[in-house]
Amino acid sequence: MKKSLLLLPLALLLLILGARMLLRNGIGPLRQELLTQPRIYAYRDWQSTGIMLHTGDRAYIRARGTWLYTPGEYHGPEGHAEYRAPNTYPIPAIPGGILLGRIGEEAQPFPVGRGGAVVADQEGLLYLRINDDILSDNVGYVEVELTVTPYEASD
Repeated sequence: MKKSLLLLPLALLLLILGARMLLRNGIGPLRQELLTQPRIYAYRDWQSTGIMLHTGDRAYIRARGTWLYTPGEYHGPEGHAEYRAPNTYPIPAIPGGILLGRIGEEAQPFPVGRGGAVVADQEGLLYLRINDDILSDNVGYVEVELTVTPYEASD
């Protein structure tokens, strides 16, 4: 009986500390500093990175790895050096198999390749995928490193 009375305040303290941590870290999309090299799979459609961007934020993306989207040919996130994407791809006339990004669920995609910086023109989650039209026969993934610099309005 005495032992359980002693454990009750300890359990209450742990509950309070856990709730405080959840409230401080927020519930929803992952904060960038909690993210560790997400994988973007060649056989999946748009994949959320869990990073919420706000208008004016600058996202730095670096990608590495290989994926197969054409029979027998593995390529990196820069895509195929010679094959241009047909009109059925998310972005035609750029390399097939290149890593793409978009901000929000309905935004226009943009090429990412091995990486670079993008300034958010709207608020939304950052999504990534391969530039291909038939995903079910693809294999592999690329790992991405993301760094976000929040927008700071000047006075």
